[in-house]
Amino acid sequence: MPELARARAWIVTDGKAGDENQCVGIAETLGLDFEIRQVPASGPFGWMAPWGPIDPREGPRRRGGALSGPYPDLLIASGRRSVPYLRAVRRATDGRTFTAFLKDPRTGADSADFIWVPDYDDLRGPNVFTTLTAPHLVTAARLAAARARPDPRLARLDGPRVAVLVGGDSRHLSYRKTDMARLVEDLRGLAQQGCRLMVTISRRTPNPLRDAVKALAAETGGFLWDGTGDNPYVAMLALAEAIVVTSDSANMVSEAVSTGAPVLLFDLPRTYIRHRRMFAGLAIAGALRPFTGQLADLSYKPIDATPVIAQALADAYAARRAAGPA
Repeated sequence: MPELARARAWIVTDGKAGDENQCVGIAETLGLDFEIRQVPASGPFGWMAPWGPIDPREGPRRRGGALSGPYPDLLIASGRRSVPYLRAVRRATDGRTFTAFLKDPRTGADSADFIWVPDYDDLRGPNVFTTLTAPHLVTAARLAAARARPDPRLARLDGPRVAVLVGGDSRHLSYRKTDMARLVEDLRGLAQQGCRLMVTISRRTPNPLRDAVKALAAETGGFLWDGTGDNPYVAMLALAEAIVVTSDSANMVSEAVSTGAPVLLFDLPRTYIRHRRMFAGLAIAGALRPFTGQLADLSYKPIDATPVIAQALADAYAARRAAGPA
């Protein structure tokens, strides 16, 4: 939409990669000219979020503050610590800035002009839009570019390539020794069948698991990204004939099913129950199966909610502009 293409936009988060990537994915899909405004992730004002006030040091009159400078036409935010800042902009602009929030702000459906939540969340309202999977940066264009010019570190791997996306401990669950041993042995089973593992790990991955998958990739002729050189994450997904992903990250599962490759879910005890609803939906769609050390023959169209969410936001923005400020 021409009016949206001319809009000035802010992305407001506390810097958490998962939240920021979702916002950037939507902004890029809309072709927005955006700035990233990062709010403090710690301190008393962060502890009081989403209900408390903003840190006054980050206010509009503070040079270099998160809200300094002319207010944008559109603000996209995610993460509970960003909620007070979104609220402050709505109040300061009398609703002239269109506000969008990704995930449940925990302060009600009227907290922003547009809210996206995954289907498994309970929040609903006339301005709330839902999809099965989450927005992300793994676009069809990026996947196509990675396939057209394969990363040489991955192209050299002989045999079926399997991307392995390993998460880590979170506030909802932690990896037990038995979980780590089971994952490594199931991955070893794939390697023994001739598969080549392309492994990426998280900052949250427990050290024993990190060491074990690194050793496994080395001894079986696979590849593990150790943080050096360009991040081959999209290249791994693009070249994978199957993708193994751990159940602690709904975001990684959303990215995996955007490829159209079979997704094999390594299930962890105490996986967030709401995430299980999403996984069940993807299993019904034919995109996902439990990982038991074997490949699965799954055929489905890539599932990517990012352009769907972006279009819904654009429609809401256009409707608000047509109607005038609330």
